Amino acid sequence: MEHHRPRHLTAVLLAVLALGACLMVLPLVWMLLTSLKTFPEILRNPPAWLPAVPRWENYRTVWEGFAYYRFFLNSVFVAVMVIAGTVLTCCPAAYAFAYYEVKHKELLFAALLSTLMLPAQVTVIPLFKAYAAMGWVNTYLPLVVPAWLGGNVFGIFLLRQFFRTIPKSFIEAARLDGASEWTILWRLIVPMSLPAVMTVVLFTFLWSWNDLFNPLVYLHNEATYTLPVGLLYFIARAEQLTGGSAGLVPWHLVMALATVMVLPVIILFVAAQRRFVEGVTASGVKG
Repeated sequence: MEHHRPRHLTAVLLAVLALGACLMVLPLVWMLLTSLKTFPEILRNPPAWLPAVPRWENYRTVWEGFAYYRFFLNSVFVAVMVIAGTVLTCCPAAYAFAYYEVKHKELLFAALLSTLMLPAQVTVIPLFKAYAAMGWVNTYLPLVVPAWLGGNVFGIFLLRQFFRTIPKSFIEAARLDGASEWTILWRLIVPMSLPAVMTVVLFTFLWSWNDLFNPLVYLHNEATYTLPVGLLYFIARAEQLTGGSAGLVPWHLVMALATVMVLPVIILFVAAQRRFVEGVTASGVKG
């Protein structure tokens, strides 16, 4: 007999979820409304939620007056390169760990996963010295090259978990038909694993797009700044942006930059939400 949840319990759960959703959205709403205010309005005490007159020109000021478009294009370039490298290297690695039978495979996989527990701050000094010796500092190579060398361990783990849910009979049938391992991977396994691949793409985009630590360490030229570093650059120029008001941060312009910075993330998540949920759910089916 099918069990039905009482209606009052369902209503309570929906109310709790709705309240949680409102609390999560509240900072984003405040950020958007602040981006439409004037500088005197953000200094008002007590603060007002709504701007007296929405000032959409704040976005034009950020875009045209302070090279926002350059930071935006830099972030897009880095994110696209990191995503491409991640997909092209994580898929073969996950395929090998999922289907190849080699000696000590599980031990090698455990050693690979153990690197996830190593904080990035521990390796930043030796990596910086190595990149500096190769002349890579103040270029995008330290941000991009690791992705092309299989540096996304979480991506390998997630894809490997999903690949193992695909019956081996499909692969064996393809091999009997004369398909190469490369063909099996890209024309059979990857198309059947699109939810997991899209999940890796989404996570990789978020990590790259929001990454402040690595660009701050390796990029020293304003022309190469990504959006997170550009946001700090805005705050550092507070005196100039506020017309000489020392120590006062122009939060209306900062919030305008932050709003447009968050917008691609929201659009991508909404567009890929179904695939994302499928990938995260199905990747945990088989260990």
